[in-house]
Amino acid sequence: MYHEAKSSFAHHGVKISNLEVDLPAMMAQKDKAVAGLTKGIEGLFKKNKVTYVKGFGKLASPSEVSVDLIDGGSTVVKGKNIIIATGSDIKSLPGITIDEKKVVSSTGALCLSEIPKKLVVIGAGYIGLEMGSVWNRLGSEVTVVEFAPDIVPSMDGEVRKQFQRMLEKQKFKFMLKTKVVGCDTSGDGVKLTLEPAAGGEQTVLEADVVLVSAGRTPFTSGIGLETIGVETDKAGRILVDKRFMTNVKGVYAIGDAIPGPMLAHKAEEDGVACVEFIAGKEGHVDYDTVPGVVYTHPEVASVGKTEEQVKALGIAYRVGKFPLLANSRAKAIDDAEGIVKVVAEKETDKILGVHIMAPNAGEIIHEAVLALQYGASSEDVARTCHAHPTVSEALKEACLQTFDKAIHI
Repeated sequence: MYHEAKSSFAHHGVKISNLEVDLPAMMAQKDKAVAGLTKGIEGLFKKNKVTYVKGFGKLASPSEVSVDLIDGGSTVVKGKNIIIATGSDIKSLPGITIDEKKVVSSTGALCLSEIPKKLVVIGAGYIGLEMGSVWNRLGSEVTVVEFAPDIVPSMDGEVRKQFQRMLEKQKFKFMLKTKVVGCDTSGDGVKLTLEPAAGGEQTVLEADVVLVSAGRTPFTSGIGLETIGVETDKAGRILVDKRFMTNVKGVYAIGDAIPGPMLAHKAEEDGVACVEFIAGKEGHVDYDTVPGVVYTHPEVASVGKTEEQVKALGIAYRVGKFPLLANSRAKAIDDAEGIVKVVAEKETDKILGVHIMAPNAGEIIHEAVLALQYGASSEDVARTCHAHPTVSEALKEACLQTFDKAIHI
């Protein structure tokens, strides 16, 4: 809101003087939202007669969890079935200590007491770019250091390039193919020692705050897996069958603790399906139709396969693209940087993947998720009436372009 007021309002005829950020008030609003949402979960527990035991749990047997209670003491919780839903933790980097003050994780980046003049983000994935965007909009000079040659490697290549250009327009600086080999926090700020990923001459990059965002790792150590013999892979993910059961009967696992996309909504679907299986019903999660969203501005959302993945599979395909510059709603709200890209099977026109960079892309993507879930063709979506003017029309036009010809370009 601050960034919009500073950069866009005057263009729309709204003039403001003495615009300033009240960071404590901003943080208070964020804390209130978090508290309200977490209390809401506790309320749902009560409503559904779920006993909530607060503490650190460890598997004592295939039917027992011993819990060191937060308020002191311990207890043992017994159950016919156990679901491990311990999520994930920050992936640490060698030689870098996260103190949540000068060197922060995404948790600490949400609680900074002042706006850093210079912020360095290590890792160009979803979370690093989202948190970098937050502080960039509030006035930080943001540099992103990434070991790989590209930002967000899971993203469609063409959309990724546009996304990077857009972030650079927002004054992001990128140092790709670069690794961090040292971190000195002895002075006022932080000094990072960098070198090319392939090896070479070292350089020093100074920052007020460094955000370590090099991915996440399953939180599965220290919870007693080895006590009862639950199998994990090399990455520490718990191995499960299609019913989410581990190799130990009655012990199940879901979410970030098992293989698959590390996303909250994927974990929720896992949880529902897992309980359905335990109840003797049929559960179902299709990981091919789990949407991913990068909450920057504009947002980038995708579902299904990228063009690179389709090409690697040797499938004959067609691509339909529509620029937001040709979309009425995006032009009217002066937020027309972006693209909608649809990848469909050439012979059948079945949609294989949709990639959207647009304001509210995370809301628009669900039409594409539904299309993939029901095996829709580009023509199915293109022939469906979309309200005008909406940004969603860009998806209709991209689908038109995939199987025939878009109207508005």
